[in-house]
Amino acid sequence: MDIAHCYMDGNTDAVEFCPHDDYHHVLATSTYTLLEGDNPSRSGSVSLFNVNADSSHLELFHRVEVPGIFDIKWDPVGSDTGVRPLLAQADSDGCIRVHCLERSSDEAEDKGVVLREISSEKISSSMCLCADWNPSATSISVGLSDGSISVISFSESRFEVLQEWKAHDFETWAASFDPHQPHLVYSGSDDCKFICWDIRDGPSNSVFRNSKAHMMGICCIMKSNSNPNILFTGSYDESFRIWDVRSVSRPVNVAAIGLGGGVWRIKNHPSVPGLVLTACMHNGFAIVKTRGEEIEVMETYKKHESLAYGADWQRGMPGESGRKTSVIATCSFYDRLVRIWTPESDIFA
Repeated sequence: MDIAHCYMDGNTDAVEFCPHDDYHHVLATSTYTLLEGDNPSRSGSVSLFNVNADSSHLELFHRVEVPGIFDIKWDPVGSDTGVRPLLAQADSDGCIRVHCLERSSDEAEDKGVVLREISSEKISSSMCLCADWNPSATSISVGLSDGSISVISFSESRFEVLQEWKAHDFETWAASFDPHQPHLVYSGSDDCKFICWDIRDGPSNSVFRNSKAHMMGICCIMKSNSNPNILFTGSYDESFRIWDVRSVSRPVNVAAIGLGGGVWRIKNHPSVPGLVLTACMHNGFAIVKTRGEEIEVMETYKKHESLAYGADWQRGMPGESGRKTSVIATCSFYDRLVRIWTPESDIFA
């Protein structure tokens, strides 16, 4: 089950495997460390690892120092950005930065791949808490600590703020495009409100608002990658919820399950329909299988000793024997730990 682990240079809050062909072995991790004192500051880093599960290999090969990071996201496969993978960063300085992954001309650089910052824009005096690409990687949605949402266009390495509006009363921890209808943005906040916005309209007009289902703040929102009618939400109230959004003006909460810890991250399996990986803050990580209105916890992983924050599946990396396998990266905050592991249950059954 356990493959490898590494202790980071700061409090680790996100792990993201690169989804692009030829780079599936690349794992990006980010950190956020508050330096207290007379002049407090927030420092961070983005690190790249080479991951090879068959040889139990987790090797750091590139790191960049940046302000404290709350979220990182690779641009989606099939977008219009060309052949270079792009990594967006939402940081504590109120900036959105985009790095490209490219071959290094410096032979001394291990593995010949580096991150190079190609664009940076300070969009707010508040902190940027989350970021999400639209399917064509031409826009980024950003949730802010003052409850606002920004939608930013990205073209030829340039940013332009298209819209920004006050969406919530407290911190906006989730602001996600609908990959099937990219004119829709879903948001969630510490005010317990789950809202859908149509960015073709005035930003003050919402498609729906739900303030009754979540008992505490909403941490994450993820559309199912196998069913365009299904959406998942995670909350500090420890529940993982399934929503049917066919009636977009009144989505239906069709199922929910308590996972024993605040659900901070949800990640779809890249090839198994209905299978999701969740980071449950105070209760480790859980692999959940959804079938319509049924939810089953298939496996839990509790080898981390502090807040379970970051989680992701590796794409397209079968084992040497040709057997099906899934490799998972997880990270925890205060113990600064990244772990690589595989499920013990047969998730392909």
